[in-house]
Amino acid sequence: MSRAAPVAPPALTIYRTAALGTQAELVVTDPGSLVVAARILRDELDRIDALASRFRADSEISALHRAEGRRTGVSEGLFDAIRVSLAAAEATEGAVDPTVGGALCRLGYDRDFSKVAGGRSRRLPMARPVPGWRSVVLDERDRTVTLQPGTQLDLGATAKALAADRAAAAVHRATGSGVLVSLGGDIATAGAPAEGFSVGLQGGRPGLGPDGSVAIFSGGMATSGIDGRRWLLGDHSVHHIVDPASGHSATPVWWRVTVCAATCVGANTASTAAIVKGQDAVAWLGERHLPARLLAVDGTVTVVGGWPAEQVGTDGAER
Repeated sequence: MSRAAPVAPPALTIYRTAALGTQAELVVTDPGSLVVAARILRDELDRIDALASRFRADSEISALHRAEGRRTGVSEGLFDAIRVSLAAAEATEGAVDPTVGGALCRLGYDRDFSKVAGGRSRRLPMARPVPGWRSVVLDERDRTVTLQPGTQLDLGATAKALAADRAAAAVHRATGSGVLVSLGGDIATAGAPAEGFSVGLQGGRPGLGPDGSVAIFSGGMATSGIDGRRWLLGDHSVHHIVDPASGHSATPVWWRVTVCAATCVGANTASTAAIVKGQDAVAWLGERHLPARLLAVDGTVTVVGGWPAEQVGTDGAER
């Protein structure tokens, strides 16, 4: 979950709406394109929600879960969303795994977060690995998906970002306008102006002020963190980013991680993986030359991959 928010200078036009349990924001460089752009965005948001929401009984992914291991034909849209999630799992050595849906349910996140935020009165489940992304079988020829019985998918690390990428590209194709789409901070751009889009970064912990802003000239940016979707499970504090190896919330090392990449999907995949990988994330991101900013739970900041250097405070912590 991200707290990055687009900043719209006077020359830009911005549209906001609630969607997918978060705030969707659309920035266009041509004010005359806003009506068309907003319609394209709303259509894409409705589409991805109907395909991939595990909180809707009438969503296509819920129907797939009810198939209980049977080979199931799915729409092109859901097939593509699952294929993207499996590619993310492979790229991260399984750190970002779509088969964490059941683990999230056992942690109490089995409904819209607004109904979970107040806490759940149940025990922390025993640690156990999730079924694993390699257990998901896709048949390209027949466009079918087969899950192990009892497996539930959660596409949260990729589906929202995929919708942002698709919406930004579609708006630019239809209108020619430069466009930025932010879905809860998962940001995609197309046709950015010469000065880029200015994106503000808010502090990741209570008591921290704004962390300045960065300019995005192409591609995407995403922030994953353990602060926004936290709740009490009995006496245990848990969050929504699951370590597939244990089925529990990832061990808190980073409060939030922001990554830039060629696409929003790539950025959110990497930022989520960094939360799961913990201390190994810095080397992993550096090896992939991904610009990233990692805010640790103690408030210190690490930047890698060419992320702009930040001013160092008198206490030695980067600001």
